[in-house]
Amino acid sequence: MQGGSTGVGYGLKYQARCISDVKADTDHTSFLTGTLSLKEENEVHLIRLSSGGTELICEGLFSHPNEIWDLASCPFDQRIFSTVFSTGETYGAAVWQIPELYGQLSSPQLESIASLDAHVCKIKCVLWWPTGRHDKLISIDEQNLFLWSLDTSKKTAQVQSQESAGMLHCLTSGAWDPHDFNTVSLTCESSVQLWDLRTMKKTGSIDQAHVRNVDYDMKRRYTLVTAEDESGIHVWDLRYLKFPVIDLPGHSHWTWTVKCNPEYDGLILSAGTDSAVNLWLASPGEDNSAPDSLVEHPTRRVEPLLNSYSDYDDSVYGLAWSSREPWIFASLSYDGRVVVESIKPHLPKK
Repeated sequence: MQGGSTGVGYGLKYQARCISDVKADTDHTSFLTGTLSLKEENEVHLIRLSSGGTELICEGLFSHPNEIWDLASCPFDQRIFSTVFSTGETYGAAVWQIPELYGQLSSPQLESIASLDAHVCKIKCVLWWPTGRHDKLISIDEQNLFLWSLDTSKKTAQVQSQESAGMLHCLTSGAWDPHDFNTVSLTCESSVQLWDLRTMKKTGSIDQAHVRNVDYDMKRRYTLVTAEDESGIHVWDLRYLKFPVIDLPGHSHWTWTVKCNPEYDGLILSAGTDSAVNLWLASPGEDNSAPDSLVEHPTRRVEPLLNSYSDYDDSVYGLAWSSREPWIFASLSYDGRVVVESIKPHLPKK
């Protein structure tokens, strides 16, 4: 099914790539997004959906010193978030706190909580402990995985452990398993690597070329979704890594990012450089036991496209489901346009 955007829009002043659901805000449906201007002072926008769902309201506007390439909201404190940023020549990562606004819309300075300054390679992303209050953070650069201990009250971050992925691998992104907090998946140019944080060792890999992004299914254990440049979207069972469980066609150009719905089983969002956001229903079925049957029938090719949101003028790099209202998602196109949509018309009938 094809359809233009019928969502609620919000415009940033500059180009942008990343948006995050503010999971810790249980009173509002809110998102954080940051800009990517090389010459101008960059901005972080805290935006909230109005109670009637008809308007996106800017609740806070904050200056950020550099281009923002990755942004993630803290899962247990709505005022804390992380960014990966670039000065144009070097990359860094930091944890920030939104200051008390006392009714004011903007504050000139975010409060610095900690700098993740142990990296010497180009930093790609920061991952927060998947759920609840915890002091662990992960940062990923092109060659290394760092596990941090963060103390927000003392405003310190200490490296707990570090491991190199090896000179033959160039890491690009990652995801933290919400079902097994000892496991993370890291993407590189030619594979997805599964890592055990207790040993800081690789435990397995999916050999698949040009994986852009990965996300875990929040409702179904052992299920990982990958977005790949040309071969679309694959759904994997992590107990059987030779073949994907489901093969989705993806986008007409590069499939850039995928996000699994936090509540509805099998609902997947994808976005790409074809200026579209696609909504898929891709449930592997009810059987969550060991996938012995996959040996004979490794992959199901399906195209359960529920809707395609195509009213964008530029590539869509940012996606975020609302944890509070899981039928709502926000998308961010490179031209700085945020669109919030409801998928209620496309939810499967029970």
